[in-house]
Amino acid sequence: MGKEPIMSELQNAADVRLFALNSNRPLAEKIAEELGLPLSECTVSHFADGEISITINESVRGREVYVIQSTSDPVNDNLMELLIMIDALRRASAKKINVVLPYYGYARQDRKARSREPITAKLVANLLELDQIDRLIAVDLHAAQVQGFFDIPVDHLQAAPTLAKYFLGQAISDDIVIVSPDHAGMTMARRFAELLGDDVSVAIVDKRTEDTRENPDLTMPSMIIGDVKDKVAIIVDDIIDTGNRLTNSAELVSKKGAKEVFAVATHPVLSGDASERIQASAIKEMVTTDTIVVPETKQFDKLKQLSVAPLLAEAIIRIHNHQSIHHLFKI
Repeated sequence: MGKEPIMSELQNAADVRLFALNSNRPLAEKIAEELGLPLSECTVSHFADGEISITINESVRGREVYVIQSTSDPVNDNLMELLIMIDALRRASAKKINVVLPYYGYARQDRKARSREPITAKLVANLLELDQIDRLIAVDLHAAQVQGFFDIPVDHLQAAPTLAKYFLGQAISDDIVIVSPDHAGMTMARRFAELLGDDVSVAIVDKRTEDTRENPDLTMPSMIIGDVKDKVAIIVDDIIDTGNRLTNSAELVSKKGAKEVFAVATHPVLSGDASERIQASAIKEMVTTDTIVVPETKQFDKLKQLSVAPLLAEAIIRIHNHQSIHHLFKI
């Protein structure tokens, strides 16, 4: 990765074990390289009927363990892998079990919008706590209040500094406006603007038609609160799923006179034909992170992925060393 491993900063590194399951091994390998530690060995297999079986291939007795797993597609398989792995570690007498969850699946179901709905983000939190994890490390939860669903320490990291640093290193206009695709994302947009500079303005795509929880991306935006004319617009979101909301927002921003349109999203879910939709849109570049593996079939020319491995590796070091992680929220 072009830099020396930082194992020397990790106190008592021999007591730390890193495990990667099947959802995002490339990211886990990058984290291990940043730490200068090997990934510990485990075997994930399946019975004929699909049951998951996990075997840990080395001793973890008395060790501090970090399990790296995104609960992305296939969400339920990856979630069950994680729960079974935690159970195996606990029964193998691991001293501490820390879950590194770059992408928290089900986080969008964080409240009851209508009667007789589940709060599945809370259910997932309950399952992890019942499995007796000691700590959760997550990146850009869809709703910050998901932290409150846990009664254990939760380190909620932000990818914004990593993403903002990329744009600061690009030769783009000084006249930038950060655009939130809806009112709910205004906090994230404002935070991103602050990282880029005190003079960076913020705008909001205002949906003046009825929205629904089942198909929020079908709502066509019609107005923008704020000025985007003759500016470089950066649309900021936490998740890019179907791509409808993002591309519709980009089209509106472009029609309102923006010189160029960029898009930023932490988690590249990219369901269905999202990749083709973004590639054909007014978006010049789609910048995201590697919290989720994007398969080759969903790669496209406008996609730029940045790694959160340095962020997660430094968080692991600081947590293990009982140090503050406050500076990780700055550029």
